[in-house]
Amino acid sequence: MKRDLRTLAAGTLLVAVAATHGAFAQKPGGVLRVHAGDSPPSMSMLEEVDANPARATMGIFNNLVMFDQHTKQNSMRSIVPDLATGWSWSEDGTELTLPLRQGVKWHDGKPFTAKDVKCTWDLLTGKSSEKLRLNPRKSWYRNLDEVTTNGDHDVTFHLHRPQPAFIALLAAGFSVVYPCHVPPGEMRQHPVGTGPFKFVEFRPNERVTLTRNPDYWKPGRPYLDGIEFTIIRDRSTANLAFVAGKLDWIATTLPLSKDIKSQEPGAICEVTPGGISRNLIINRDAPPFDNPDMRRAMVLSLDRRAFIDIISDGQGDIGGAMQPLPEGLWGMPPEVLKTLPGYDPDVQKNRTEAREIMGKLGYGPDNRLALKVSTRNIPPFRDPAVLLIDQLKEVFIDGELEIVETALWYPKMYRKDFKIGLNLTGGGGDPDEEFYENYACGAPRNYTGYCNPELEKQFERQSMEADEGKRKKLVWEIERKLAEDGARPIIFFNRFAYCWQPQVKGWTMMVNSIINNFRMEDVWLDK
Repeated sequence: MKRDLRTLAAGTLLVAVAATHGAFAQKPGGVLRVHAGDSPPSMSMLEEVDANPARATMGIFNNLVMFDQHTKQNSMRSIVPDLATGWSWSEDGTELTLPLRQGVKWHDGKPFTAKDVKCTWDLLTGKSSEKLRLNPRKSWYRNLDEVTTNGDHDVTFHLHRPQPAFIALLAAGFSVVYPCHVPPGEMRQHPVGTGPFKFVEFRPNERVTLTRNPDYWKPGRPYLDGIEFTIIRDRSTANLAFVAGKLDWIATTLPLSKDIKSQEPGAICEVTPGGISRNLIINRDAPPFDNPDMRRAMVLSLDRRAFIDIISDGQGDIGGAMQPLPEGLWGMPPEVLKTLPGYDPDVQKNRTEAREIMGKLGYGPDNRLALKVSTRNIPPFRDPAVLLIDQLKEVFIDGELEIVETALWYPKMYRKDFKIGLNLTGGGGDPDEEFYENYACGAPRNYTGYCNPELEKQFERQSMEADEGKRKKLVWEIERKLAEDGARPIIFFNRFAYCWQPQVKGWTMMVNSIINNFRMEDVWLDK
């Protein structure tokens, strides 16, 4: 194996830059009070898929590598070392070796070693005797053959084929390292990590509390004494708490952010898409939705611009499977996107075609299709679901809203216990993450049951392509086929508003992720 020492040196330089970021007058101390929009099902980062548990637990852990916390757009160029000191590829691109930091300890005092890395990815790939209750990201690692250790401070990931973007999967906020000596069941209730903050308490529907790790391996970090995530489902209530100074950071809607700015002019608010799509999930195995014509009619009923105007105050983006440009790196150009099935901006033309299809299937004004439209019981899901029901009426479908509590929502999706639904999907920064997680045959998060073995060969082709320009063209070909097949119809990409108090320093909101920036080790309070 030939090591790329330049990569290692560059990684070391980047971590040094990150360590000195904003090295002017940081003030240690204080507890950061963060708004959480829902109660996490558990504290297990590897088992959960939602932003709320991810945000609440990312600071407990470390990754091998991570996206630079102060770079707004995640990309291959923004990846920096974390528990690894660098990385290098073999000449054939099938072995990724990472030397590990020495002297790192878990929160319970036990030493971190290469064995923990191997245990984590054996757990994710299903090779260990211990099992995860849910394993939503197992599909990310279908190209991973095994992880081997060379002593206590060196690991190698052995791949079946070249996959240049594999390092981006390791950098994702969900790709934290778990301790070998703590069983998965215990990690759901009392997670143990190596990160800047230690877990204190989780009170469902109330709060998650973290405290400063005094023995963190990065000298001087974190600055905060702790973080308290306060669970407030109602956005208006959360806004009132923020304006009253009871919260330091809040996720809200664009209209409500205007209220915040009018009442709290000093607040810092940013509007960002974060890579989250609203999408229509259709159980392809449940009649009459096993008929491709029925699925196509539903797609043609969508007025994407109306969703954007009503749900996000006119600020949103129309896109395919990948997050749209410019925040997304892999999105189709607008002129190409408009040529996809159902993306013609002439909504009435689309709906006329949809009604013709429905007529051939036996439906019409006097024979309407009645069904339940399932969604999760929080506003970002409920609000667009109500609008979806209204639009489906245009093509003789009468939907009844079925609201599902968070703890039951994702298990319901895994079981495919629904006919159709409105879902939110966090877009990955890299196509490997997006395609293998949401569209690969048998993937745990492939909620619609879409399976196209021929297209999966295209997944592999784009995954192996190192040239970014050539890879984009392959990605767009895949996007077109996914749209033609109605694999998981994307309605639109919302834009969220995030506000924080002026005393919060060292914070960067990312444009193509809503969870990858929650390590919080560089955040401090100027008060």
